[in-house]
Amino acid sequence: MESEQDFEDLLLMLKETRGFDFTGYKRSTLQRRVHRRMALLNLATFGEYRDYLELQPDEFGLLFDSMLINVTSFFRDPPAWQALSEKILPEIVSAKTATAPIRAWSAGCASGEEAYTLAIVLAEALGPEQFRDRVKIYATDLDEDALQQARAGTYEAAALAAVPERLRDTYFEVTGGKHAFRRDLRRQVIFGRNDLTRDAPISRVDLLAARNTLMYFNAETQASVIRRFHFALSSPGYLFLGKAEMLLNHADRFAPVDLRNRLFSKASPTVPGPGGASSWPDLSARQAPSKRIEDAALSSGPVSQIAVDLSDRLRVANGAAEALFNLGPRDLGRPFQDLEVSYRPVELRSRIEQVRKELRSTELHDVEWQRPGGLERSYYDVAIVPLFGAPGDLLGVSVSFTDVTKYRRVRDELAHANTELERAYEELQSLNEELETTNEELQSTNEELETTNEELQSTNEELETMNEELQSTNDELQVINEELRGRTKELDQTNGFLGSVLRSLGSAVIVLNEDLRVQVWSPGAEDLWGLRPEEAEGKELLSLDIGLPAVQIAPMLRQVLGGAANGGTVAAPAHHVTGVNRRGKTVDLQIAASPMRTEEGRISGIILVIDQRQS
Repeated sequence: MESEQDFEDLLLMLKETRGFDFTGYKRSTLQRRVHRRMALLNLATFGEYRDYLELQPDEFGLLFDSMLINVTSFFRDPPAWQALSEKILPEIVSAKTATAPIRAWSAGCASGEEAYTLAIVLAEALGPEQFRDRVKIYATDLDEDALQQARAGTYEAAALAAVPERLRDTYFEVTGGKHAFRRDLRRQVIFGRNDLTRDAPISRVDLLAARNTLMYFNAETQASVIRRFHFALSSPGYLFLGKAEMLLNHADRFAPVDLRNRLFSKASPTVPGPGGASSWPDLSARQAPSKRIEDAALSSGPVSQIAVDLSDRLRVANGAAEALFNLGPRDLGRPFQDLEVSYRPVELRSRIEQVRKELRSTELHDVEWQRPGGLERSYYDVAIVPLFGAPGDLLGVSVSFTDVTKYRRVRDELAHANTELERAYEELQSLNEELETTNEELQSTNEELETTNEELQSTNEELETMNEELQSTNDELQVINEELRGRTKELDQTNGFLGSVLRSLGSAVIVLNEDLRVQVWSPGAEDLWGLRPEEAEGKELLSLDIGLPAVQIAPMLRQVLGGAANGGTVAAPAHHVTGVNRRGKTVDLQIAASPMRTEEGRISGIILVIDQRQS
């Protein structure tokens, strides 16, 4: 009997032994893919399958291929790509100077078709020369096998069926029967492994394409990934999703540009006031000017900054530090030594202790770091500074990381402390109390509609997932069908050749099995006795009423089979018998019997060659 806990134990095993964390994916989709593997192996429960994985490590690769559904194609949903070319790319280009770089990210790129489609539309918008000089496309996925195929950049002709002929001739080169993406433009597309649920996002991108990727995650993981997408985009920046993805609950982060084609622009989060207007200015006006300046400087500054108190616990982490080191509110108050930032990219604990003792700041220069899952190396100047409340009153130590990479430009999302948000909501609540009475019915109706809409969205994502699974299965069946068609053609050619040989011999040729049943009845035999192949094949030769004297040829047949049983290899000598042909005329027949051998040398039957002697 299967249980949810057994399935969770299986996912935990995959995470601990192979480093694949599927805990944020939709359970219905994962269970369906695992059940497919279990059905092929005749396993009934998740526990049995977990035991099988421990005994057969090769099964891990087949399981991951099944769970990571890599269904993609060039110019998938052509109207959406046309809308991207007509509405988004001109906005991106016009917002840049003539030499400013353009960065794009294809998240969940699978085998690379989407990333190369992105390269084609950008090259069409800018021209090949500008594309080579200005564009970088970062394409990431979790599946290493799919990334290897994407890096090769070669595809069968059938995979390019959706690419217009002009673009196919312009951007692909035929090599070895396959189509390879142009080598001079291929250098602008960089492939790498990235786990959207765990690894740091690619930063400062102008266009982010993640089509039919979010629909595999549950609601909590979707929200986390969308926050990372928002941080990754420049301002202005644009998000390109699949047709099953809507961003209904993330209007504070993304605004629709073309909802039908799933094109969104990055929006700055606001605190809604009465009637939908932002009330942040009113809240700011109530704060002391110096406090507002301090909060703004700490939260939105381009320098990543953290602060540790005298008990070695993390007390402050601004927005840049949270994004850079994957910190969150849950980390505030934790021992600093338990956090990864304490030793990576550089050992900080001993240096913080030194600053506390000497009460003097220290600096580290050109600290090199490549973030997990990142595609570029970054360099930082690190400043470790003591924090004083009053002269001689040490409060803690501040650590700031200044990005000194030549082409790096840090963009941080404005963040506020939980206490500030609570105070803001309390003030908003007092302003909204008068409106609550009249809005109760509308709010209730709106909540019902939102619930229904979310259910429909979930159902739509589930149907899209199943559609991609069916497409993947259909592709496999097409490959098998092609192989069967080839085998059938070879068999037809062989049968045609055999029939041509039998017709050309002129003699009556009969092939018998060990039970003396007719296997082959040649055209010569049909002409001699007037019996069609379908009337003779499968029947015992000696029982056929065709004018062939069975009493005279039976000993010869037994001699051939008897010689085979005794290891004989020579055909029986030709016999001359008198028979009756299909016209009832008496004819003299010369019969030669030869043993028929298999590839292993075993006698499997007799070949009879019968010639009509001329009087």
